[in-house]
Amino acid sequence: MTSRLSPWLTVLVVLFALPVLASDVPESGAWVGTVREQELHLSLHPKDRPDSQHGFSAPLTAFQGLSTKEGNSAPFKLVREAGTFAFEGRFGTQQGTGTWRFTPDAAYVKALSELGIPRPNAQEQLTLATVDVGPSRARALATAGYRLSSVEDLLQVGIFNVTPEYVRALAAAGYPKLSLDEVVQSRIHGVTPERIQALAAAGYKGLDLETLMSMSIHGVTPEFIREMRGLGFKDLKAEDLVGLRIHGVTPAFVQEMRGLGYTNASADDLMQLRIHGIDSVFVRSLSKDAGTPRKP
Repeated sequence: MTSRLSPWLTVLVVLFALPVLASDVPESGAWVGTVREQELHLSLHPKDRPDSQHGFSAPLTAFQGLSTKEGNSAPFKLVREAGTFAFEGRFGTQQGTGTWRFTPDAAYVKALSELGIPRPNAQEQLTLATVDVGPSRARALATAGYRLSSVEDLLQVGIFNVTPEYVRALAAAGYPKLSLDEVVQSRIHGVTPERIQALAAAGYKGLDLETLMSMSIHGVTPEFIREMRGLGFKDLKAEDLVGLRIHGVTPAFVQEMRGLGYTNASADDLMQLRIHGIDSVFVRSLSKDAGTPRKP
């Protein structure tokens, strides 16, 4: 599963390909925003890097002085641990545009230093502000057993929303004492306590984390398990279910092939059909030329 790290690596490539700036220099640029479901979804374009952007959202109530009424042009602010965003611009129908300026908080850097986390550069501090993570999260995670030691660690838990509550929920679901990387990967791939419980209820208890993540990555859901059982596949192992999903063996595919005479095909037979590109269209084309194909 070497592809598991790709989302985080993408973030790192984008982040660290940018120039390192002095952290006491305010950043500024243009913004566009859309109001959706009581949140303002923002895209910030730094003035000195117009081709880059920072996208994030925050509840409307998190902003100071914000009014999204059409025609409003009053300035507003968003205060985060890492610093303060000051916005100017104008709103139309649920959309706005304007300029922004970010002023980093010097106390933030000092607090990180006291926790053993090195000083972030300006670009990193801006990113930390957009994902709203800082000393408070670092302290809370330390209490939960995860001591952050680098800006990279802080960015990971912020970008992927790793919280003490999530860590405790995983532990309660049977996955205690995971490494920070394992917790981050679980978050990236949608491993939730609810998914763990649902799979356990479907008969898949005590799975190792790697298998659990693989099932999540490839879309092995309780619904898929129930549908396959309804078609007679009652004792499939977790890796079999993952294989079916990887190769596109869906309940619809099973029914199509059974309708063409493949009534006794096993799960492995069906995967082999998919691997070799044999589907209902292919079988029908053979039937026209050479009669009904031999059943597996």
